[in-house]
Amino acid sequence: MMTPNQTPIICLMGPTASGKTPLAVEMVKRFPCEIISVDSAMVYRGMDIGTAKPDAEILKLAPHRLIDLADPSEIYSAGQFRQDALREIEDIAAQKKIPLLVGGTMMYFKILQQGLAKLPKADMNLRAELKARAEREGWEALHDFLASVDAKAAARINPNDSQRIQRALEVYLLTGKNITEWQQQETNHLSGYHVCNIALAPADRSLLHERIAMRFEKMLLSGFVDEVSALYERGDLSPELPSIRSVGYKQIWDYLAGHATVEEMRERAIIATRQLAKRQMTWLRPWPELQWLETTSKDLLDQAARKVEAIMGFHRF
Repeated sequence: MMTPNQTPIICLMGPTASGKTPLAVEMVKRFPCEIISVDSAMVYRGMDIGTAKPDAEILKLAPHRLIDLADPSEIYSAGQFRQDALREIEDIAAQKKIPLLVGGTMMYFKILQQGLAKLPKADMNLRAELKARAEREGWEALHDFLASVDAKAAARINPNDSQRIQRALEVYLLTGKNITEWQQQETNHLSGYHVCNIALAPADRSLLHERIAMRFEKMLLSGFVDEVSALYERGDLSPELPSIRSVGYKQIWDYLAGHATVEEMRERAIIATRQLAKRQMTWLRPWPELQWLETTSKDLLDQAARKVEAIMGFHRF
């Protein structure tokens, strides 16, 4: 239960294309909230269409913090996000406003709320061995191996995410304890705040799939291919970078490289986005004290407002 001395924080989570941004903007209109983006792709400059980054009109109504922080050639870590988010939370709270964290990067939310586990440092010899094995067998085989020792981590990690597969296996092979067990030892680092976790999602999975497909088509019409083409032509980026591995960007990159037709690119991007949504839901289902909202509810804003009012009632602004 919230105490009078605690500052409220609202975390609005949910799968991609569930409608988080429109709801957040409406919440900002109604309450003294300021938005902090929790999105691992929106941090990159020049990646606007494919990340569904809010446009200038929306940003004027509801400014978003923690977008456009890094160049796509850089690696922005979850640890860096946590540091940046804590700074922004403190700044917003100092203004007697409510930090409203909005996004779908569940690992960012988890690390922010539970802290960073003291994982072992990288072992370059073991890392080289894992890379060599991946070259022989493929990253999908290593993902299968991860699933055999840490089913929860494997469910969260994309089979094509070589960086996270490698790190998870590295931790297990170095310590004999999987990365999920390490993460369960973390403690809450937001003890001075009252965190209200809200999840937004449609009850019908087919509706979410429909929304995903429609949104991707809209992105294509808005110039998504041209956006990726500009990144491709820079010459200093590669599909190994986290930015280019982002859903949609990777598939269009492959198309530009001649590895897929337009039709194949479209199909693969939509499938990859559906898989992302599935992983996001996997993160959310066991989330403690999570309050769910139905995307298609006619009184969605009123439902969200009641939850905000419930925590505001305990806090003096």
